[in-house]
Amino acid sequence: MLPTQRAWKGHIFIAASVDGYIARENGDLTWLTTMQPDTRHAPGHSGMDAPPTYEGFTAHISHLVMGRGTYEKVLSFDVWPYEKFTVLVLSTTLAHGADPRITVVRSITEATTFLDDAEASHVYVDGGQILTEFLRNDLIDDLTITRAPILLGQGLRLFHALPHDIHLTHLGTATFDTGMVATRYAIHRKQGEGS
Repeated sequence: MLPTQRAWKGHIFIAASVDGYIARENGDLTWLTTMQPDTRHAPGHSGMDAPPTYEGFTAHISHLVMGRGTYEKVLSFDVWPYEKFTVLVLSTTLAHGADPRITVVRSITEATTFLDDAEASHVYVDGGQILTEFLRNDLIDDLTITRAPILLGQGLRLFHALPHDIHLTHLGTATFDTGMVATRYAIHRKQGEGS
C-alpha cells in the first residue's frame, strides 16, 4: 500500500454487465451505448440518496486517471469528453508529450505524487486494471457501479484480484427505464484507518 496522506478523494463511476464485464475482449462498448428505454423493464426510480448522474458526479472532479487501454478507446470517440479535467494516463509505453490533453505517468506512485503536488480535490479513476490498482492501494473512497441488463459471458473484467476483502457501505440505488441499475458504495474503513 502506498504511504500517502492524501487530501484528495478517489472515486469510481463505471458501468458493467450483470456478470461483471466493462467491455468485450476487443474493447467494444456497443452493448452498453445502445441501451434504450423498454416498457418490459420495471419503471425507473430513485431511492433515498440515489447515486448522482454522470453530470452530477463530474461536477466536482478535478482530475481523471485512466490506463492506456481506456485512453485508446476514448480516442475512438467523435469528441474528447474530458476537457474540464486534468487527465493522467498511466502507461509504460506512451510517449510523454504525445498528446497535449494528457499527462503520462509511469506508475501508481508517480500518479499519486502528481495528484498530491497538484492539490487535486476529487479524482475520477477509470478502467478495470487502474481502478483495481487504486483499490489495492487504498486510494478509493466511493464507487458507483451501474449494471446493464445483459450477460456477456466474457470480456474485460470490472475488477481484478485484490489482496484482501474490501467492505462497502451501501449509500443508495437508482434504476432507469433502460433497465440499468446504479448503486453507490463508500469504502468501509475502521475508525482511524485510511486517508
